[in-house]
Amino acid sequence: MRDFIQGLPKAELHVHHVGSASPRVVAGLAARYEGATDVPTDPEQLAEYFTFTDFRHFIELYLSVVDLIRTPEDVRDLTYGVARDMAVQNIRYAELTCTPYSHMRRGIEGAAYLEAIEDAREAAYRDFGLTLKWIFDIPGEAGVEAAEDTVALIEARLPESLVGFGLGGPEIGVPRPQFAPHFERALALGLHSVPHAGESTGPETVWDALRHLKAERIGHGTSLVQDDELVDHLGEHRIPIEVCPTSNIATGVVRDLDQHPIRRMAEAGLLITVNSDDPPMFGTDLNTEYEVAAKLLGLDERGVADLAQNAVRASFLDADAKGRLTAEIDAYAAQPR
Repeated sequence: MRDFIQGLPKAELHVHHVGSASPRVVAGLAARYEGATDVPTDPEQLAEYFTFTDFRHFIELYLSVVDLIRTPEDVRDLTYGVARDMAVQNIRYAELTCTPYSHMRRGIEGAAYLEAIEDAREAAYRDFGLTLKWIFDIPGEAGVEAAEDTVALIEARLPESLVGFGLGGPEIGVPRPQFAPHFERALALGLHSVPHAGESTGPETVWDALRHLKAERIGHGTSLVQDDELVDHLGEHRIPIEVCPTSNIATGVVRDLDQHPIRRMAEAGLLITVNSDDPPMFGTDLNTEYEVAAKLLGLDERGVADLAQNAVRASFLDADAKGRLTAEIDAYAAQPR
């Protein structure tokens, strides 16, 4: 199964820009600013550094890596490194969640940030055949100011490769309805709504995302199975769930894999996709997450290929591109082994 998953063409929909930086990339950035950061400059020490006590602690350590991104060159190097690591896993398409506000408030101009990620995106397609699209999200802990600045950047400079608008960070103490006006403005520009919801809070946060933010996919949604009406609604409207199993264990929102709600989601017939979230920080990658999901759901190779198809269906690729990637997955699955 591991070899099958490695060769399987894949799409990823819930994966964070800074959170995808490999230990080598993070250590290299830390070395650039040695003496001004607590982040280790030795890649082997990063696994110990990224040991979280709870979700709040995870956010703190995540932001310590964000602090290493201080110039457009840093942004470009990080983005290209993320793309290289994705290509090694046979990821063909990814919607990478970026948080421009976090970098703008640290002194990188919005235009320079966009230029850096776009340069890396073009290089990733040229060098690896990887198609990257962006989701710009609001860091929830920074509140309405972050939402306003993020939307203003998009309205001033809407990149063609930007497909979605999201909301990440902590959920506790960050009510979703306050961001409704900003999501309305983003959706008016043709973007899709993809907020995190129900990760560290209950089902009501998912309802808020649906009702107030017009969510088209739900990020994490680990608590949604607690509400039968919500499960029925998500199933009836075929709203995809971006499931990140290892992340949920690492941040403590789910106790262990045996208790992960992905089984109940699948049994309810929900459209689930498998994702890595912040892979190096959680000691995982997308291939590993597919292995985890296959084990939890009892999938054979065809079942795993169907899971990969779910991600393509739930993506914001155009119809022709979806058709090409689904055909590639089917052709791979049909090969004799």
